[in-house]
Amino acid sequence: MSKYVYPDAIITTAGHVDHGKTTLVHALSGVWVARYSEEIKRAMTVKLGYITIGLYECPSMEGEFRIISDGLLKDGKCPNGDEPILRRKVSILDVPGHEVLISTMISGVSYVDAALLVIDASMPVPQPQTEEHFMALGIVGVKKLIVVQNKLDLVTKEQALENYKQIKNFLRGTWAEGSPIIPVSSLHRVNIEAVSTLINELVKPREVAGGDFRMLVLRSFNVNRPGTPPDKLVGGVLGGTVIRGSAKVGDEIEIRPGLKLGNKYEPIITKIVSIAIGDERVEEARPGGLVGIGTELDPALTKADSLVGSVVGKPGTLPPVWSDLSLEFHRIERPRDEALREVSFKPKDVVMVHVGSAAVMGIVKGFHGNTLDVTLRKAVSADEGSKVVITKQINNRWRIIGYGILKGGNVVLE
Repeated sequence: MSKYVYPDAIITTAGHVDHGKTTLVHALSGVWVARYSEEIKRAMTVKLGYITIGLYECPSMEGEFRIISDGLLKDGKCPNGDEPILRRKVSILDVPGHEVLISTMISGVSYVDAALLVIDASMPVPQPQTEEHFMALGIVGVKKLIVVQNKLDLVTKEQALENYKQIKNFLRGTWAEGSPIIPVSSLHRVNIEAVSTLINELVKPREVAGGDFRMLVLRSFNVNRPGTPPDKLVGGVLGGTVIRGSAKVGDEIEIRPGLKLGNKYEPIITKIVSIAIGDERVEEARPGGLVGIGTELDPALTKADSLVGSVVGKPGTLPPVWSDLSLEFHRIERPRDEALREVSFKPKDVVMVHVGSAAVMGIVKGFHGNTLDVTLRKAVSADEGSKVVITKQINNRWRIIGYGILKGGNVVLE
């Protein structure tokens, strides 16, 4: 039995709704990640979808080797019929593009290694969520960007070149200036090999950080089908990304912020009973990919993503739980956007705060100098010094206003 190859990096999609993010993931992986009836009905990604893909070495027509991904294999073979040589695996996180779901996107991109910014070649650049997603990537510290100029099959050569110039202008003067721009047709799997090759070349394997096990929860599930007999029920499942350390089956874990009891929060303690990456059971959860952890929890606690935004670790190692945050606020300057020039905060304003994988509604208590005080409608677990992205509704759209550094607040669980 060959040793399992763990994914060594996490890549997120980004971009405006219906620009082809999920279709690109399908072209790379051969799997549709939009598995929820609501997503299929609305033809858009509502929840975070994630999948692990392999990057393989295959011979080209010229006899040289090239890198392709699962979606380009044919019955598990290279296009010419040779056996593929697995070089590495990476996890891909498919995020929603719709403005109503911008908070889901921001919470998803915490601790990713690179991004695939998908842009529709038939539309002007930037579209609203293209700009918002790009802003979020910069705030959370993503350093590697691959721009995928999609839907080339819908435009003329002249339109494609004009769109390319608009992309270059959009990136000029930003952290992503000079990033590669790859023209593709995800629907027809044209030039997908170039995307696979760039992922392999530009996205370096994540260093496995030591220290106490720490995981951010991006999804949570009840995997039991309706009508399952009581003796066949399995515990709730947590899906997310490990940011440091590792954990194995049988380890005891703590989940924060936990359960609210009056004005206090009680951490949830459980055991790991299984660990999976995609459809494969593995020995441990470690940094570098997206992982599912089976637990002994009552599945009612994990159903319908009810534990999204939680932090998981060994008991006694997790950060405090906060019901109020005091933030050192940093505004994001966008001179071209008149709607954001005069935006400020006043008491009772509603904002969304995004810390780790948590996206929580908050009410402004005060804004003095560069200090923003926010009361949360649901507590979060975070270390002092954490970066917190702030969004606010402007003209009926959720927009990124800036970010804060957590300096203090009201602790409800040490």
